[in-house]
Amino acid sequence: MTLSVRNAAAAAALGAALCAALSGCGGGGAASGAAGQARLGTPAAPPAASSPAAAPPASPAVGRGPGKAPTLAPGPNGLTPVFERARQQTEKTVALTFDADMTADQGPRAAAGERFDNPGLISTLKALGVPSTVFMTGRWAEEYPDQAKAIGTDPVFEVANHSYSHHAFTSPCYGLPALDAAAARADVDRAFAAFRKAGAVNTVPYFRFPGGCHDERALRALAGSGVTAVQWDVVSGDAFAKDPDAVAAQVLAGVKPGSVVVMHCTRSAAPVTEEAVRKIVPELRKRGYRFVKVSELLGT
Repeated sequence: MTLSVRNAAAAAALGAALCAALSGCGGGGAASGAAGQARLGTPAAPPAASSPAAAPPASPAVGRGPGKAPTLAPGPNGLTPVFERARQQTEKTVALTFDADMTADQGPRAAAGERFDNPGLISTLKALGVPSTVFMTGRWAEEYPDQAKAIGTDPVFEVANHSYSHHAFTSPCYGLPALDAAAARADVDRAFAAFRKAGAVNTVPYFRFPGGCHDERALRALAGSGVTAVQWDVVSGDAFAKDPDAVAAQVLAGVKPGSVVVMHCTRSAAPVTEEAVRKIVPELRKRGYRFVKVSELLGT
């Protein structure tokens, strides 16, 4: 199933806004194949034990690992499957997802006081009782290990992989430095290792491409890793937004049964997200929606 032109354009706007604050990003550029290669698969059965000839254990085996969280069956020719929205689209469930972005080279900016975390948002999600999936970069987990552990041990949350470096898995991708196939797989493995080192145990075998950019080569690079790539069908518009009402309105206008909403857990890049969430959650509940993690949505 391909993403609509509207969703592709929204994804491009999201990536361009985010990359304005990321080291090594330029002035944009199209997301090569970002929409065209998206596919919905079917829930896969828990994987059987690997044979000696099989690929080495997949990186998501840390934490909960595959088999304890549903994944999709591989796509054509074994390509990494892509999930965008629940196949069962009648039950009023919605997954709020939050990207904890930080590039490999942003340490000096963090040391100078820039905040790539948002503990207030996490506290609000807990207080409101909103199960959520946090797509975390490995560099973010290294910068904020205590927060990564707290999120990754709290049953309200699950931690998914957003790469280690937040570099591109295909090019062009908003000016992000691109990784080759071997480096791409290693980057994903390195992020899972960072979660493990921080003590995050509620990890799931899901991966979100930086900028949402992917093509067949990127899906092939992660084939056999056991991950399901997770996109979205609702862009919140919280990146660099200054008006929480506008962010809330955009989410509320876009949510449908089975939706995945992409938001951010980065104060410097998304300063009004917490306030927007305080508006979004009660309104969606009033409309009869139930909040779920991606793992529950993907399993329906």
